[in-house]
Amino acid sequence: MSHRHCNFIFIYLFLFVIIIIFCNEIMTFWSFLKKVLMLDPLVLQSDRNVTVNARNNLGQLTGQLTVGSEMVEAQCHRFEVRSSDGETVLFSADEEEISIGTDKLRVTGNEGVVFSHSVETPHVRAEPFQDLKLESPTRTLTLEAPKGVEVNAGVGEFKASCRKDLTLESSEGEIFLNANSIRLGNLPHGSVDTLLGPGTTYHKQTVYEVCVCPSGKLYLSPAESSSTCQTTNSVCLWS
Repeated sequence: MSHRHCNFIFIYLFLFVIIIIFCNEIMTFWSFLKKVLMLDPLVLQSDRNVTVNARNNLGQLTGQLTVGSEMVEAQCHRFEVRSSDGETVLFSADEEEISIGTDKLRVTGNEGVVFSHSVETPHVRAEPFQDLKLESPTRTLTLEAPKGVEVNAGVGEFKASCRKDLTLESSEGEIFLNANSIRLGNLPHGSVDTLLGPGTTYHKQTVYEVCVCPSGKLYLSPAESSSTCQTTNSVCLWS
């Protein structure tokens, strides 16, 4: 075999290798193109983590998404989760605030939600047919509003109870009680003042009059044809 024939064989072999490599690159590019065109799912796999970077025209990193074995971390100026149609922002977060755009936020943990600082919301409600409970186990629960606070039980009762004093205070207005009947239970009964009514005795009473001490304390006194508050006001001495 001449030297010329060897050169031709080498050239043909080299062209064959080039064609094989080119076809392999074409197939790889076509496979990637199908994934990009959503003709086939795109799968990224790694033994450790997968990181996707976004850069601007200057090569600076503007966003990063890292999927690891123990966490998913996103680094960007603003993170958004949108609905399937892309119209509604369901969740968004940036350096200033976190916003949840769903119609309902459900917390299923037994301990509820713990906030280190203030929470602002125009509406707090319980699940249908469930009670709503606002509780501060060890400190004070405060409801404040500059224009007013309204508590309304449309078809039920409203109950306020405490271990110590219950104070109703209006600095400029008045306290208005409007009901078919108003009951004041456990009011103290005034006792006879021996200085004002010596020898005065009262039979078992079923009707009383409500008396007021100078301090504002209320007490009951047996109802007679005239007021008996003056003769039973010794209760005011220890009010």
